[in-house]
Amino acid sequence: MCALKTSPVASSPTAIPRDGSHASFSLFDRLPAVGVERLAILASLFFSITCNHLFFSAALAQRDWSHAASWLFAIVIFVAITALQSIGLFIALNRWSAKPFLTVLLIVTAAATYYMDKYTVFFNSEMVRNILRTDVKEASELFSLNFCIHMLVYGVLPSLLVWKLRLKRTPLRRATLIRIAYLVGALVITGGSIMLVFQDFSSLMRNQKEVRFLITPSNYLFSLARVVAADTAQANTPKIPISADAHMAAGWKQRSKPMLFVLVVGETTRAANWGMNGYAHQTTPELSKLDVINFAHATSCGTNTEVSVPCMFSTYGRHNYDETAIRAHESLLHVIDHAGVKTLWRDNQAGCKGVCDGLEEQHLDNSKNAALCDSERCLDEILLDGMDGEIQKAKNGNLFVVLHQLANHGPAYYKRYPAAMRVFTPTCDTADLSKCTKEEIVNTYDNGVLYTDHFLAKTINYLKTQTTYDTAMLYLSDHGESLGEHGIYLHGLPYSIAPKEQTQIPMVMWMSQGFASSFGVSKDCMGKLANTPVSQDNLFHSILGMLQIESKHYDKALDLSAGCKA
Repeated sequence: MCALKTSPVASSPTAIPRDGSHASFSLFDRLPAVGVERLAILASLFFSITCNHLFFSAALAQRDWSHAASWLFAIVIFVAITALQSIGLFIALNRWSAKPFLTVLLIVTAAATYYMDKYTVFFNSEMVRNILRTDVKEASELFSLNFCIHMLVYGVLPSLLVWKLRLKRTPLRRATLIRIAYLVGALVITGGSIMLVFQDFSSLMRNQKEVRFLITPSNYLFSLARVVAADTAQANTPKIPISADAHMAAGWKQRSKPMLFVLVVGETTRAANWGMNGYAHQTTPELSKLDVINFAHATSCGTNTEVSVPCMFSTYGRHNYDETAIRAHESLLHVIDHAGVKTLWRDNQAGCKGVCDGLEEQHLDNSKNAALCDSERCLDEILLDGMDGEIQKAKNGNLFVVLHQLANHGPAYYKRYPAAMRVFTPTCDTADLSKCTKEEIVNTYDNGVLYTDHFLAKTINYLKTQTTYDTAMLYLSDHGESLGEHGIYLHGLPYSIAPKEQTQIPMVMWMSQGFASSFGVSKDCMGKLANTPVSQDNLFHSILGMLQIESKHYDKALDLSAGCKA
């Protein structure tokens, strides 16, 4: 966190009137009183000038500045955006709300623009939802000295100026007429401006829809409203059942051992830095020595956890994506649980994002294991702590466990692995990536991938010791990560424009011989799918197929194991 220190300031010089009395003097006393409408216009101008250069850069890219039409377009969209955002301020501000509302808006906008500029963030509803679900630990890693300076210049100082301004007092009737005149004027200016360059503007909005999420502060305000409306509509509403018909297939009756399946949901690990995919750094030395199937061409459903996790556990997937429907319906875990297999979600991050609602969920990120945890976080090996006890509690002996990693969640990559995994050097030992070279950032990230390799190998070796169970493990990351390619860092870009670094993920499968035999899955056949394009859309149906759980929601075409059954 950052704090601003104040120090005593000498008293201001005073002017001594001839009558001997003292009168204080302030520079702000000379500022003229302003009407709320004028303040709204000034604020909108401030936002257009200081907070929207990413939007203007995207909207004006590749234009020929030797043509007058390019200059006209630039001027017109500046005027249109300023007028459009002032309309919202005309509606929201009055003499009593103007100062507190603008203060909050200035502070939040300053924070938003810092991360937009630093990491190329688009504030669509997915990103806003992701931010709202971010816990205190994650948020604290994003603070830095540069952030404090940015907040001071673009948030605190403008807010102080707002509080120093004197607002005009206008009779209600006159104030109402003035407000209506300003609103009508702003609407006319917005509409007239757009009509001047309508062809260019419509082409921009049609071909680059995502740029609207760069118009600040309208972007996050609009997206926040959408998220709040959606969450309010779903609040206290039970999940729509999809599991009622789920049941174990007849093959379960012939099995001699209970089943233990571990699904590892990774975090922010990209395929480009996965050693088994041919990456220059060997980041998967332990998995490479094990009998695993590495799916080299896997893709995610989203570019952030809030999208990918609910999506991969749903029947909809990316191919039929519907955020509202996905969040409203039960997930794969409910189907498995209803069929008679106990499910358990073990978390070292920020929860199951609704996919385990009503099922057992354990949060291990605050565990007191001194060997794996400090005062802030736990290493991912904490997810295996106490597993023996959980296996014993499983009904009918069968257990499906999800281990949700912290893994490579950025930007504090250096905190995601123990000292023994600091193999690739030099490293970036700060969350402020601007202080590090590209090589240092990549090395640090790769050390995190190396630790995920170690964690997965340890999980497999643990499953090998469970000889009284038929065991298997599937690992896939929720999404990838940008490490500076094209000037982009972290993740969360709209899927339609996200670079492959954010959508291509590692995916690995391991099965014991007992599991393969009992469930009739050919390991050799599955191995032949290693170079076949797969995605998180396959998860729901492949798990049901491999576990021989029958449901009307099962789609054989999306089951990777369908062609490999004995």
